[in-house]
Amino acid sequence: MELRHLQHFVAVAEDQHFTRAAERLMVSQSGLSASIRTLERELQTPLFVRTTRRVTLTPAGRALLAEAERILAQVRAAHEAVAAVQGVLRGMLAVGTEQCIAGVDAARLLAAFRRRHPDVEICLRQAGSGALAEEVAAGRLDLAFGVRVEADSDQLRSVSLTSEPMTVLCHASHRLAAVGAAVTPEELGGEVFVDFHPDWGPRRTTDAVFAAAGVRRSVALEVNDVHTLLDLVDENLGVAVVPRHFAHKRASLTALPVKGTGEAVYETVALLPPPQATSPAARALMALLDPGAEDGGDA
Repeated sequence: MELRHLQHFVAVAEDQHFTRAAERLMVSQSGLSASIRTLERELQTPLFVRTTRRVTLTPAGRALLAEAERILAQVRAAHEAVAAVQGVLRGMLAVGTEQCIAGVDAARLLAAFRRRHPDVEICLRQAGSGALAEEVAAGRLDLAFGVRVEADSDQLRSVSLTSEPMTVLCHASHRLAAVGAAVTPEELGGEVFVDFHPDWGPRRTTDAVFAAAGVRRSVALEVNDVHTLLDLVDENLGVAVVPRHFAHKRASLTALPVKGTGEAVYETVALLPPPQATSPAARALMALLDPGAEDGGDA
């Protein structure tokens, strides 16, 4: 099995099309097809279901994809590590982040990185913490900023960056604004909620708070961006339980502390591969964020 066979396989899996994959790889379609057939013969199983319109992965193909991506990421990291020893940081830095993450100004951080390492190509992906954790563990991202989604493993670790309490945001005319005091999950149980997709860090944290309190809630208005959430609350269509720093984004809204949540806080972490698999570019980015962060990983 050659690395180019795995590279060709991953490209076809991503594009779900031989012609587009061949164009992206700058190889002939016949050569790409031959490479995939060679891989299938070696593994003694079909990797794709082929139709006239697209190709899809077989169960064996799906199993191979995760391993192929991890192998290629390790090879890329090896090349970059050798270059780093030679005093040159080059290659690619693939970063993931949630929106408006606490303690991380992604744009400013990446700009500082580019000034110091102009030979490194930066790629950025925005998604929920669950998806970002999967991308890091699979080797598709060098690191990501989100919330802790699971215990550390041999494929993923979390480095704590900052934490803050959760806050209720409501319209100035809402009954909670008139009270003007901290509220408990029990007192919010009957409210209409605006919240993010279940994969997002703030939603995960809020769900955990209400689950720990034994309070059921219904999210009637589910969004995928911060500003839409604030707009909906600003129109008095519901309330939102969000990290405290969100309150500074909309002065017209009333912010109230949430009490009785025990140890539940919104914790921002850097999601990284194990130390031995962390790329030099990822290490350099972490050093810009916090010179001691790479030495302070949480278990």
